[in-house]
Amino acid sequence: MQIEAFSELFPLLTAANPETLEWLLSVAVEHEYPANRAVLMEDAWGNAVYFIVSGWVKVRRLSGAGSEEVVTLAILGQGDFFGEMAILDESPRSTDVIALSAVKLISISAQRFIQTLFKDPQLHHRMLQLMVRRLRQTNLRFQLRHQPPAVKLANTLVALGENYGHETPNGIEIFNIPYKDLADVTDIGVEETARIMEKLDGKGWIKVDPANQAIYLLNMKQLMHLAGKISHKSTG
Repeated sequence: MQIEAFSELFPLLTAANPETLEWLLSVAVEHEYPANRAVLMEDAWGNAVYFIVSGWVKVRRLSGAGSEEVVTLAILGQGDFFGEMAILDESPRSTDVIALSAVKLISISAQRFIQTLFKDPQLHHRMLQLMVRRLRQTNLRFQLRHQPPAVKLANTLVALGENYGHETPNGIEIFNIPYKDLADVTDIGVEETARIMEKLDGKGWIKVDPANQAIYLLNMKQLMHLAGKISHKSTG
């Protein structure tokens, strides 16, 4: 991968100087995983930072030994990264990362990534900015907890489209995320999720295309209007 492409693909690296980018590329390790494969097990957190070159992953919380006690905490796509918190926090973790689709990753060892942060203040600052943005997204989910399920799901879809979606003639394309995972990250029921998705499809706001493993967000304006109802209600 060329340095320019490396920087353009990952928002975290846009502020890094060329020497930093060249160094990171030289020590990076490439990985490829098929769908449904574990990308990062719970005992491996803290070993490296992972950058998503292509594909989609989910971060799960493991509540117990049973497979039914698993909750999806986050869905991440191209250009994002994970593992950054664990390199600074040595406490045991009970989460893992699973590939939703075929995925390509680049990993950089924890030691080398920390060295880079110390050497490049701009990268350090940019990382703090993105971590604050994630905290704000978590706070938004907390604010949404009493909102109607449709408002909550619209917020999830809009966020996925804005963060990871690709413009196509059919609208903004995101991965056809399983309803269980959509329900978990939205904090609503699976049946509610299926019902709302069917309604949104019927309105022509989205189109679910299983054959192409895609969900097309056809009317972002209406989805954002629905998602934005929280601001009107919370200020009223």
